[in-house]
Amino acid sequence: MLKCPECAAVLDVDEDEVEEGEILNCPECEVELEVVQINPVHLNVISDETDAEEDEEESEEGIDEKKKEEEEEQAEDEDEE
Repeated sequence: MLKCPECAAVLDVDEDEVEEGEILNCPECEVELEVVQINPVHLNVISDETDAEEDEEESEEGIDEKKKEEEEEQAEDEDEE
């Protein structure tokens, strides 16, 4: 019997059937859970904050790349003049 570490709801999953690294969803609070250990089974909540931080970093990287491209285009235009 597995329980959600976030809301303590019982998950309808047999401990023998899960694999390390597997992602489960809690039917009650709908968080994503990662199986981080098998014997005994240990679940970690996959944080939405982590996803938001990663998305923010990716968008910042995209902005930096766009700035570089614009600067390169300006330099090329200046060289042509």
